[in-house]
Amino acid sequence: MTESTWMIIALVIYFGLMLAIGYYGWRRTTQYGDYVIGGRDLPPFVAGISAGASDMSGWLLMGLPGALFVSGMSELWIVIGLFLGSWANWQWVAPRLRAYSEVANNSITLPSFFENRTHDQTRALRVIAAVIIIFFFTFYVSSGMVAGGRYFESTFDGDYMTGMLIVGAITVIYTFVGGFFAVSYTDVAQGLVMFAALIIVPVMALFAIDNPGGIFSYPLDNPYGPWETGNPDYFNFFTGVSAAAIIGNLAWSLGYMGQPHIITRFMALRSPHEARSGRNSGLIWVGICYIGAVFTAIIGASFFGQTQHSVTDREGFETIFLDMTRVLFHPLFAGLVLTAVLAAIMSTMSSQLLVTSSALVEDLFRGFTKRELPQRTLLIASRVMVVIVALVAILMAANPSETILGLVGFAWAGFGSAFGPVIIASLFWRRLTAPGAMAGMIVGALTVFIWGSIPATSGLIYEMVPGFILATLAMVIVSLATKPDPAAEAEFDRAGALTEYAMAHPEVPFDQALKDTQVRGTDNAMSGHEPR
Repeated sequence: MTESTWMIIALVIYFGLMLAIGYYGWRRTTQYGDYVIGGRDLPPFVAGISAGASDMSGWLLMGLPGALFVSGMSELWIVIGLFLGSWANWQWVAPRLRAYSEVANNSITLPSFFENRTHDQTRALRVIAAVIIIFFFTFYVSSGMVAGGRYFESTFDGDYMTGMLIVGAITVIYTFVGGFFAVSYTDVAQGLVMFAALIIVPVMALFAIDNPGGIFSYPLDNPYGPWETGNPDYFNFFTGVSAAAIIGNLAWSLGYMGQPHIITRFMALRSPHEARSGRNSGLIWVGICYIGAVFTAIIGASFFGQTQHSVTDREGFETIFLDMTRVLFHPLFAGLVLTAVLAAIMSTMSSQLLVTSSALVEDLFRGFTKRELPQRTLLIASRVMVVIVALVAILMAANPSETILGLVGFAWAGFGSAFGPVIIASLFWRRLTAPGAMAGMIVGALTVFIWGSIPATSGLIYEMVPGFILATLAMVIVSLATKPDPAAEAEFDRAGALTEYAMAHPEVPFDQALKDTQVRGTDNAMSGHEPR
């Protein structure tokens, strides 16, 4: 059989597994809440790997190795920022958001949580948050479509549009059918594939080159990729990188608190104390994946410099992982390894499609419908929205003018600036008001959009930095100038007490702790009495 035939067989195996998990999700999805947030029954291991896999996207196996391959270790500031942000998100945001989202009228989406947290009666806060999600996730999903198209170009010498449509269609099918369960469990399967591939490929490439011991010296003074005479600053973290660039890359950490497709996993945990286990699983997974991506770039310099093989993508060099895999392995095994790229792409796209669908149905459509709609109607509406959002993203990705990293960076900054400060304040600042949250969201989103659209400012510093700072200032100033709802303040105290109690007493089922605080009140719940 030809190389393409073997790889197509591997692809069919992978797609079959994803669709089987989608069917499993469909069997478990009987209620609208199951489709949107899995009935808050997500095990911590699944939450940890799922959050990481939905976070990384094709950037981990394509964008990051490409950036490191071209520019060297100065690009690692992004990795440092992301790892710190992931840790902080699990450590502080996850347990409190799990408790608070249920205390706040059982909120199942981020916009509904903002509304219920501040007791906003105007619906404006919920609508603004939903519109921001729809806008920036359209760009984010588009980046996944672009990655899918480039995957098929590099792997099969195929047509970009055909590859994009195939990847998009499979992702839509299992998200459409299985909802949150399918998305979360396919994320785990995809995350494990990514994990294995990022270990296997750089190790095998190391054995394939003539001088494995020279990988740390080769890129300094030998031609490879875009460098005709080598890059003497390849391993320098600071040379050629401005302070503004370092700050901008580290600022990616701020974005974690505002990413709806990540923090939705926190809301779906079975209890707040399971955030600890989820954090450990997620950080081990992502740490080893980062190491694999870094060594893919380092070893890739020697691999492509010393051999006759070339990189398909000669601009951003975002296909080095794909090209190394295709060269190193039998086509069947190479096809199985290369599904890691699809895993990264599809795990992120499916999560984003589901969150965007939820924003359209739960926060716009349902938010303005006065009568209670049947569960079946809500399920159908959510599934239809998944398809519509995917079609819009495909149209945007048909003629890509941005790199994968560029598209991801814009969306990441948008969410981080618009939602990050508001999430932190919602969970840890009693004085937050609905007008303050609105001001923070609007200023953060507009700053990112405007800053990134003006050439003079877009190259100055990553738009996350001014966006986050200005959003925080706007939120604090407006909140201090307006009066918080007394009921919202009391609810804030109860959520904090519930979180502390649940974290200190992991043996107590969360439903019991929740009922106890409802019946006895915050003071009694924390006085040392066991729940009934």
